[in-house]
Amino acid sequence: MYSILICDDEKDIVNALKIYLEAEGYKTYCAYNGNEAVKLISQNEIHLALLDIMMPECDGISAMAKIREFSNIPIIFLTAKGEDTDKILGLNVGADDYVTKPFNPVELIARVRSQLRRYMKLGGNKTADGDIISIGNIELNDSAKKVTVDGEEVNLTPTEYEILKLLMQNAGTVMSPKEIYRRVWNDTAYAAEGTVAVHIRHLREKIEINPAEPRYLKVVWAHGYKMEKGD
Repeated sequence: MYSILICDDEKDIVNALKIYLEAEGYKTYCAYNGNEAVKLISQNEIHLALLDIMMPECDGISAMAKIREFSNIPIIFLTAKGEDTDKILGLNVGADDYVTKPFNPVELIARVRSQLRRYMKLGGNKTADGDIISIGNIELNDSAKKVTVDGEEVNLTPTEYEILKLLMQNAGTVMSPKEIYRRVWNDTAYAAEGTVAVHIRHLREKIEINPAEPRYLKVVWAHGYKMEKGD
């Protein structure tokens, strides 16, 4: 049974989400501010978190930054329609996705399932040998769900891993943000371009020597992104 943290200062929203998720067979933990969320995640085996952005004491973005210091669990932000800037900021500090209030329960459950599948694939059985893709000094071992740069393991979120894997598997091919979003999130979205751009920026910071002048992860203006084939 997967465990999900619900964190929102509006108790009616927490209660509604609890009902939806438990009806799908998930175990739930409830918090009403960011500090409570961080504490619960640090003390329990939680597989995914739903975080509101605007909360008292410690907002969702601040909580996100603290959580990312010790955990790579998928995190989905619950955002209001007018919080576009906060959505991008949330993605910048490590969120995997967001759902806009008022949310559709069917859409929310679908996004939860998608993120959990990706996360559990990364946490599955690891083997010494497996499907390995190497480009330059970057190596992705898909059986071990591990990425190394110059032999040093790189700590990627599940979403970052899936984007890198997709681009490495299609090295040399330009992929649009909408295509990347469709294949990684298994969904379509109006804000796909901004969401993918944030994750690409994170990847560059982790795998490139100089993220401002990337050697591998290139943007092709007006078209999308591609992974150079390397030497």
